Amino acid sequence: MKLTPKKLNTFTMFKLPSAYLCGVRTKFINPEKCVVTVKHRWINQNPFKSMFWAVQGMAAEFSTGALMISKIQASGKKISMLVTSNNANFTKKATGKITFTCNDGALIDEALNKAIETGEGQTLWMKSVGVNEAGGVVSTFNFEWSVKVKTK
Repeated sequence: MKLTPKKLNTFTMFKLPSAYLCGVRTKFINPEKCVVTVKHRWINQNPFKSMFWAVQGMAAEFSTGALMISKIQASGKKISMLVTSNNANFTKKATGKITFTCNDGALIDEALNKAIETGEGQTLWMKSVGVNEAGGVVSTFNFEWSVKVKTK
């Protein structure tokens, strides 16, 4: 089954309702990248009239995780995935529509191939950059993902 933005948004509604209610939406996915947006609204604001950092984190993580899910599905193997670490930098107030893009499809391919070949767990760092409507970077998130082929 090919993942599409519509399928991912339905998944978010049922499996990640807080992200869905805060406005996290997948706009684009292909084997190389995933694009997720979220708009600054009342429900996802902080006291400083901008988007709460955790909402940005949900959108950023989903851009990396959706790409990971699509690659695992394409492999045809049963593979577990887990975020084991993360960090973020915030450079501007997040107001308006923020677009998070992850371009790390090739890194996932590398880690999954190695996990399948060796049977050992692998880790990789993936980056998602959030930009505002003017094209300015508001935040950059890095997520360390662990992947391992399931034995049963």
